[in-house]
Amino acid sequence: MSKTLFDCSGKVTMVTGGNGGIGLGFAMGVARMGGDIAIWARNRDKSAAAREELLTAGANRVETYRIDVSSEQEIIDGYGALMDDFGRIDCIFANSGNAPAYSSVFDMPTDEWHNFLGVALHGAFITLREGARHMVARSEAGEPGGSLVACGSLSLFQGLPGKQNYAASKAAVAATIRCMAVEFGKYNIRANVVAPGLIMTPMMGGEDNEKALAAHYGPQYPLQRVGYPADFEGIGAYLCSDASSFMTGETITIDGGYMVRP
Repeated sequence: MSKTLFDCSGKVTMVTGGNGGIGLGFAMGVARMGGDIAIWARNRDKSAAAREELLTAGANRVETYRIDVSSEQEIIDGYGALMDDFGRIDCIFANSGNAPAYSSVFDMPTDEWHNFLGVALHGAFITLREGARHMVARSEAGEPGGSLVACGSLSLFQGLPGKQNYAASKAAVAATIRCMAVEFGKYNIRANVVAPGLIMTPMMGGEDNEKALAAHYGPQYPLQRVGYPADFEGIGAYLCSDASSFMTGETITIDGGYMVRP
């Protein structure tokens, strides 16, 4: 592959929940720029299919791992396997999480509050922390650099009835990312949040529901449409590559202009 501004060759990117939706879209951007990709997800069949898509798109190498990010030990062991296979980690996209399921806070069982945060907050935090350990070690060995990325949402800015667990996890991860940007800057490790608008993924409940949502919400966006996983290819390539070498501590909205609509 020829060298480009967003060249990802020689870099290893790990994406949690990387076998579908936004995670796969992010990984696809890295693949198109020749990067190596590690997918962490629980569904082996989906991961195998995603691996073939990424290789076809141009990824240099793709490995898949069955990892439950609600388990600290699985995360630690996952990095051990990744380092054995690739020998390095350059970019991490902490993306795993479920869709919010309630319309009122009074409907949300306390167990569901804790279970949701176990993946969307605690899992993301440990994924980023343990990945940063490897980046710092590489920096101390003489090769600084790295990119930590978390998946946020527009709930960082807007209130959503019944989505308190979802919004709380996103806000906490964004605060975590800002702290990491400050702590790891001396190692040339940058940390940013990507905040999606309404994106049509399998979590939306099937093709018919996706079409209905797109028809209803699309006209409310300045760009007159909702988003799709492919809309995250560009930001994936940018944040993995050296093109983003001076961006850190930021929250980047990928929302078709929804936040600035009149």
